[in-house]
Amino acid sequence: MTTPGVGDAIREQRPVTERRLHPVTPLRRAWAPVAVVIGWAVHDPDQAQRQLTRLTTTTLLITLAVVVPAAALYGFLTWWFTHFAVTDTELRIRTGLVFRRSAHIRLERIQAIDVTQPLLARVAGVAKLKLDVVGTDKKDELSFLGADEARALRAELLARAAGFAPETAHEVGEAPSRELLRVPAGVLAVSLVLTGATWGTLAAALVVPPVLWLATESAWTVLATAVPLLGAAGASSVGRFVGEYDWTVGESPDGLRIDHGLLDRTHETVPPGRVQTVRIVEPLLWRRRGWVRVELDVAGSSNSVLIPVAPREVAESVVARVLPGVTVPPRASLSGVPRRAKWCVPVWWRGYGFVATDAVFAARQGLLRRSVALVPHAKVQSVRLVQGPWERVWRLAEVHVDTGADKTVTARLRDAEEAAELLREQAERSRTGRRDARPDRWMA
Repeated sequence: MTTPGVGDAIREQRPVTERRLHPVTPLRRAWAPVAVVIGWAVHDPDQAQRQLTRLTTTTLLITLAVVVPAAALYGFLTWWFTHFAVTDTELRIRTGLVFRRSAHIRLERIQAIDVTQPLLARVAGVAKLKLDVVGTDKKDELSFLGADEARALRAELLARAAGFAPETAHEVGEAPSRELLRVPAGVLAVSLVLTGATWGTLAAALVVPPVLWLATESAWTVLATAVPLLGAAGASSVGRFVGEYDWTVGESPDGLRIDHGLLDRTHETVPPGRVQTVRIVEPLLWRRRGWVRVELDVAGSSNSVLIPVAPREVAESVVARVLPGVTVPPRASLSGVPRRAKWCVPVWWRGYGFVATDAVFAARQGLLRRSVALVPHAKVQSVRLVQGPWERVWRLAEVHVDTGADKTVTARLRDAEEAAELLREQAERSRTGRRDARPDRWMA
């Protein structure tokens, strides 16, 4: 008969098998020395040009004969000295050629694991594994693994984090997923065309450079202004289309799965219970079509978009899966601010609204780009009442609620007495919400 604790000790004493990354990884690491040279050339182009003019053909060939093998050796050595292993309690990653780094990631601290495949990685059949860990801002990653190995390791780590025994975790496999939403490419393209930011940056890129040319007649000034503006216009349209192409949201026991990307394919997970705030954004030109965009604040994660564009009814049904038991308040239920608020914020005061339901603190802002932020009461970390000197003159105040994602949602320009009462009520709702909240568990 085994005494308590002996089984745990036996498991801890099992030999740990360390593994290396995919053999294609050295090719990626070999670019580091080349990138240093390119960075120096960009930083000081005049000096780089002078050095190049001094090089003879023989010297250039000798330099290449040294640099290329050195880069290849660097890539090989960094790959050779990088190992990872999965124990009963943690994921261990050892890296570093000169300066060694050893990361011990507790499995119960893992809150999301994303699989990403840049274009060249998809061609090579490899993938990158990124881990969101509680208490760290930077993601640890394993790049690269074979695509099948990355998915298998992701499933094993999630099973371990869910509490499955180490002996059976690798047999659990990836949890099944049910598709909730897929954004058609045509709808995504039309939504980007109807986005004001796209037209604003494009108009600036067409108008500002000619004006600068007439004023300065300096080609460098025009280029220095036109290139960033054109880049911003491309990022707000073409870049977003490429990144959000074939956006799919699926539901699985380990959270909501988000797959997207035309060139670089990304597989993300929104972990259960980690969503702190949901924002339903409604740009002006989308309203006739009934489209909205859904954004998230997730504790300890960089995931920020849940749905790039979808009909409001469909988006609200997905939000109900992200926040169980939460119903998006109808527009009519959000109460506006007093008319005297126009003396504090002219015109835009009409865009502010607020309502507190049994489940969420909901605040609206914006006229052209309307946004409603929903914070479940259990996710509120603190409540503050703020009143500036001009707001005191008009007997107005603001109530701020802070969440675990280091974000704040504000009910702006409320009547001062209403705000004081709201402060007391919200503090009580937050206490009861945390007390009654279900535990945040994987695969629950």
